[in-house]
Amino acid sequence: MVEPADRPSAAGQRLSAPESFGVSTLEPGLRAPAQPPGRLVSIRVQMLDDTQEVFQISQRSPGKVLFDLVCVHLNLAEGDYFGLEYQDHRKMTVWLDLLKPTLKQIRRPKNTILRFVVKFFPPDHTQLSEELTRYLFALQIKHDLACGRLICNDTSAALMVSHIIQSEIGDFDETQSWQHLLHNKYLPDQDAIRDKITECHRKHVGQTPAVSDYQLLEIARRLEMYGVRLHPAKDREGTKLSLAVAHTGVLVFQGYTKINAFNWSKVRKLSFKRKRFLIKLRADPTQNAHHDTLEFAMASRDCCKIFWKICVEYHAFFRLFEEPKPKPKPILFTRGSSFRFSGRTQKQIIDYVKDSELKKVPFERKHSKILSNSGMSPQSSSFRVPKESAMSVQLADQPDSARLAHQAESNGSEEPPAAASSTNGFHDIPAAPGSDPIQSRQNHHGTGSAPDPQFLNPESPGSEDSPLGSPHVVVNGNGSVNGQGMGSTGILGTGHSPEGRLLSPLTSPLLTDAGCVRNDDEEEARRKFPTDKAYFIAKELLTTERTYLKDLQVITESFQGVAGKDEAFPDSVKNLISASYDPVYKFHQGFLREVEQRLAQWEGRSNAHIKGDYQRIGDILLKNIQGLRQLTVHLQKHSECLVELERTCRSSRKAEALCRDFEQQRVCYLPFNIFLLRPLHRLLHYKLILERLCKHYPPTHDDFRDCRAALADISEMVLQLQGTMMKMENFQKLLELKKDLTGIDNLAFPGREFIRLGCLSKLSGKGLQQRMFFLFSDCLVYTSRGMTPSNQFKVHGQLPLYGMTIRESEEEWGVPHSFTLFGQRQSVVVAASCASEMERWVEDIRMAIDLAEQSSSPNTDLLSTSISDNKLSEDGGTELESEEELCGSRSSLERQGHRGNTTVHVCWHRNTSVSMVDFSVAVENQLSGNLLRKFKNSNGWQKLWVVFTNFSLFFYKSHQDDYPLASLPLLGYSVTVPSESENIHKDYVFKLHFKSHVYYFRSESEYTFERWMEVIRSATCSASRSLPSTRKDLY
Repeated sequence: MVEPADRPSAAGQRLSAPESFGVSTLEPGLRAPAQPPGRLVSIRVQMLDDTQEVFQISQRSPGKVLFDLVCVHLNLAEGDYFGLEYQDHRKMTVWLDLLKPTLKQIRRPKNTILRFVVKFFPPDHTQLSEELTRYLFALQIKHDLACGRLICNDTSAALMVSHIIQSEIGDFDETQSWQHLLHNKYLPDQDAIRDKITECHRKHVGQTPAVSDYQLLEIARRLEMYGVRLHPAKDREGTKLSLAVAHTGVLVFQGYTKINAFNWSKVRKLSFKRKRFLIKLRADPTQNAHHDTLEFAMASRDCCKIFWKICVEYHAFFRLFEEPKPKPKPILFTRGSSFRFSGRTQKQIIDYVKDSELKKVPFERKHSKILSNSGMSPQSSSFRVPKESAMSVQLADQPDSARLAHQAESNGSEEPPAAASSTNGFHDIPAAPGSDPIQSRQNHHGTGSAPDPQFLNPESPGSEDSPLGSPHVVVNGNGSVNGQGMGSTGILGTGHSPEGRLLSPLTSPLLTDAGCVRNDDEEEARRKFPTDKAYFIAKELLTTERTYLKDLQVITESFQGVAGKDEAFPDSVKNLISASYDPVYKFHQGFLREVEQRLAQWEGRSNAHIKGDYQRIGDILLKNIQGLRQLTVHLQKHSECLVELERTCRSSRKAEALCRDFEQQRVCYLPFNIFLLRPLHRLLHYKLILERLCKHYPPTHDDFRDCRAALADISEMVLQLQGTMMKMENFQKLLELKKDLTGIDNLAFPGREFIRLGCLSKLSGKGLQQRMFFLFSDCLVYTSRGMTPSNQFKVHGQLPLYGMTIRESEEEWGVPHSFTLFGQRQSVVVAASCASEMERWVEDIRMAIDLAEQSSSPNTDLLSTSISDNKLSEDGGTELESEEELCGSRSSLERQGHRGNTTVHVCWHRNTSVSMVDFSVAVENQLSGNLLRKFKNSNGWQKLWVVFTNFSLFFYKSHQDDYPLASLPLLGYSVTVPSESENIHKDYVFKLHFKSHVYYFRSESEYTFERWMEVIRSATCSASRSLPSTRKDLY
């Protein structure tokens, strides 16, 4: 029945490799499945090891016959995890339907090659009983890495490739390993991390191929893109997304970042209509809400149907007890699809392998040049996970606790029992009454119910997963879920079950889904933190210092790396930037290490045996601020760097293009000039932190004297650099606005100050039209959003402030919140969005008129074209844009855009304004730290590293990430505390909302809650203070 493509092969000798053997659990020579009579047809199947086999099937055979032939050929007992895929006549990749005749699906069998690949990815590879199954999964991971489908960081990629090489050539040999990497492609960009791969390979001495497969899957299963197959789609606003399905439910991706997940227990029905894929959610009984229906547009009806089918199969495989029964055939007519999942469910596979005494048979590994120990299976009691497994988990992409919490919620599980309560705000972890961790693990993914006629494979309440881990085993050994500080100590230290039995390494909570899916509340509840306010002030110093050091890296590493490779960039500017910022960066590296060490001692996480009072921070601040004073000469040169860089960009187009391209990189999440001013801004942060410490401490406190002395030193430095700081902030803002405007000359004119920008409606012959206004100390410029690729604003006209008068004209024109500007050459009638906006504009314009009257500097024409030309374009209409464009999907968490998402564009879309006072306040109110985030319609909290700066929240997986995954501009948002009706029964939660967009954030303590509320209010509530006095008062 089987004809190999190149050579004869018998059962038990598949996946040819001459010397490497593993273990399978099917006996060789099993009888092939029975086939209906008829002419035999040859079907070619490509295996996971890239060999091809030819199978003879009857022309009337269903797809299951061909699939069973492949499984018998491989001696594969757990074959239901796999499937056969192929390209149909529409060039779309589809799965072979096991119930339909094969030749009705494959129209040209001679020209079609089916691929035997993994179809269902379990959350935990320890649920795979056979070594052969794990080997095939490892081959699938190897293929996904090579084709770029499994996205991960370089460290995880290098570690996975090192395990693949270990399984293929054995222990590290420098020459052999180097040659093997030269002749084999495991990653698209393999050459860039070749040294890192060989370094990891050195550590795997003595590791067998079976253990290498195990370690490879241990790393891969923790990656966000593990087992994910993206299906392109769009939401109702037209935002490009991707849909995917996993064991937990339906996932939504933007790029390669998961932005939403719909758990099976929350889904009432999946369907599609033409190009629309519909997800109907169950109503939340606690909120008396109606059924929500989510709609996604896909490329065609066929795309919808393909994705719908795999969703149905995933749901049945992971959630049902047994294969769903076929529907009875209707007598008169059919309604809906008759498609159903065919095959054993995961629970049936696990029960079959557990109940059957299957004989172990050797199998061969392709490409492997070493002999695997056939008598040693990872399932055996003598198998031990090597110490390197802990290192593998540490170096791999850890799923951030945000994802862990969301996954726990998505599994429909109760919150895991906590070992102890917490004092740091992340608490309320009730123990599940009557829960048995061992029983829960046995039932994991094995529960389910009969199909509901209302939803193809829906859920009953009893079918929810329950991944409960042992309450005394920690994921990383130190309570951290981000992969920090993990070692082998304590990973498997608690090797006993609640009944006192020894746990196999493969059933340890570390290696099972129970160990991976951990609620953030439980994780935080295990860690005891001090409750003193001084501790949280010190922790704010630590978190903001981490962000500050990352910002300095943008200059000292990223930008200098780009500029150093460009010969057109002047060496004088390179040397100036390097000499001015490198010493500051090195100094703050040491400062950060000292703060981290002190906080660890304060929390009692290290050096507990050393005597001394570590619950203080003033001594470290005093020492380092005195050291920082020695760097004043470098800080004074930072303004010179900004000026020289601008001069270079003005004189050299290549240099300008280099800076413009660098700003488009994800690491440069703010305009680059802002990074250049960060060291000056950081002095203000130290001053404010010390002021809070001095206000908190009584004069008798041991730390008060050091804090007061440090405050005096930093206040002197701020006073010394105050003039430079104010000038550079204004200069930087003018340079930033210059990039947003087109049709303007010489904006950064000496003596010109920026005062306010924002959206006003201008009254013209065609009625009120939205315009963007820019108020400077000598003129008022009005623009509209242009159609350029960079979304710049086109200047329509300017009004000199000298001699201008202003009059409120609401009654005259019948337009609410309107006022008239009378200039020397023309008059303009404008209207604000609300009374408060009008007051801010009128106050600032009057103040600017007074400044212009007092100034003796000549008025400079900003426009590169004449007023009349712009007047014509002004009357010619403008682009109409939806107000929801930015506040909708773009304001939701998405990858950071640059020129299309600046403060100017946010003000345009949200019809608001900001002043230079607001920018100065925002400089002070930068903040960063961990927050738990929750969407309006979700139940789970996601732990994220959040940075607040430049009127926006930037979201990271952890503080170690080089660039943000998403951003949320806050202008126009309101920040409040959730009401009782919203059922947010947690402490320290604040709510951000704008129109229909709602986000909840949860902090760890009362102090951090108040700080986040304070800084966010500074961004959402525009200042209306007058410029000259207030800006001086800021410092």
